[in-house]
Amino acid sequence: MTNPTRNDSPGGRAGRREWTALCVLMLPLLLVSMDVSVLYFAIPAISADLEPSGTQQLWIFDIYAFVLAGLLMTMGALGDRIGRRRLLLAGAAAFGAASLVAAYADSAETLIAARAVLGVGGATLMPSTMALVRTMFTDPAERAKAIGIWSGVMTGGIALGSVLSGVLVQYFWWGSVFLVNLPAMALLLLLGPVLLPESRNPAPGRFDLLSVPLSMAAVLPVVYGLKEIPSEGWHPRYVVPVTVGLLFAALFVHRQRTAASPMISPALFRGRGFAPAVVLNLVSSLAMMGSAFFTTQYLQSVLGKSAMEAALWALLPSVPIGLAAPASTALVQRGVDRAHVVTAGFAVAAAGYGMLALTGTDSLWLVLAACGVLASGIVMVMSQMTDLAMGTAPVEQAGAASSLLETGQEFGGALGMAVLGSIGTALYRHGMPASAPAEAHETLGGALAVAGRLPGRTGDALAAAAREAFTTGMHGAAVTGAAVLVLAAVAAAATLRGIDARRTPAETAEVEAAA
Repeated sequence: MTNPTRNDSPGGRAGRREWTALCVLMLPLLLVSMDVSVLYFAIPAISADLEPSGTQQLWIFDIYAFVLAGLLMTMGALGDRIGRRRLLLAGAAAFGAASLVAAYADSAETLIAARAVLGVGGATLMPSTMALVRTMFTDPAERAKAIGIWSGVMTGGIALGSVLSGVLVQYFWWGSVFLVNLPAMALLLLLGPVLLPESRNPAPGRFDLLSVPLSMAAVLPVVYGLKEIPSEGWHPRYVVPVTVGLLFAALFVHRQRTAASPMISPALFRGRGFAPAVVLNLVSSLAMMGSAFFTTQYLQSVLGKSAMEAALWALLPSVPIGLAAPASTALVQRGVDRAHVVTAGFAVAAAGYGMLALTGTDSLWLVLAACGVLASGIVMVMSQMTDLAMGTAPVEQAGAASSLLETGQEFGGALGMAVLGSIGTALYRHGMPASAPAEAHETLGGALAVAGRLPGRTGDALAAAAREAFTTGMHGAAVTGAAVLVLAAVAAAATLRGIDARRTPAETAEVEAAA
């Protein structure tokens, strides 16, 4: 077994091999993040070809994210035990094979099954890539730069996925959105064994099998319920799964605290800064996904952009994202307290929400600017919180630490859509004229469909009222989001003060012991 902390470069600094390996690791990360949104433009062609039922179409969309979220903790802990490179390569093989099956699926059932296997592969790839970054880059400054790149690639992949699917579907057939995965996975399988070091926990203990179903029972019902609440409301059939999931989460935590060899060691949370990093990272994801719930609808349904036009416009806010993570890393490395940088990141993101609260029904550039400002602030926070969590966690538990961060992001994204989406929906319904048809009171899309069937000025008036009501709902959600981020800024200032990013965990422990 390769020593997980070994580095071939002088002084423990990364050399050409490590940075080249990082580029290879970004391939699976980019594809996994793209697969979240890659079906946006392909679904009409899939529906015409495979003729799925309404329920099957929802599962084609959702099964990937559900399986991914449910297995992250399991796969992170498994990688610590059997080897992160081994798990990464196995996941890449599964991801590639499932992509091939999905591309040539001849039925909805086959495509759903292939998407589920893609979720399994994605759950192995995400924590493994971050854990390997942690083991390859032992110098804190270089690790921070590498994690900044990791954060930017993951965020950019989600935006790129929808655009890529539109281009591929326009010039090829819907299966091409899956075939694009194959060259990258083949390259990873070819270069991974040469460039990537193997690393694992030297004394992991027995794998706790009972924790696997407990973790899935904790994550899946909560994510499912929170994803459905924005569109369907706080109905018992969605509130009950969330409640059941939280009960299983309590059982999972109890199991980790009492098992002789837990899947997720409670000792991780005793590392100074780890728990705040996980929670603040969750809040960041809440803000990011909560805003996306509104801005994607705004571009298409309020401004009337086609799906492809909306996706292309949505790429513009991604430009400043590429600068945000390196800028925050540079500030911390020059001696600025991490607490100040993270607090500033939350403040910038809150300002983005404030800009959203000022939009009208024809504010394309203001919305795009707001998205760019918000996303830049969030990426500043995420890159720093990821670096803090991974730097605090023992290297032998890097996979488990990474999986906790990523599971928290899944929870945060679902919670953002549920809370902010519900606020926006409630204000939308309140703002619609009482005389409007019941269907128009449910969603903006429903209102525009009804308006299209009404004659002349009557339909135009209903469409205008619906767009105005939606924008008002977005304002309310934006104000709430800004308030949440201001509170997060205060929490960051209080909990992160004095944590030095330039020290290794061992050095921090020595300083604290000496004090």
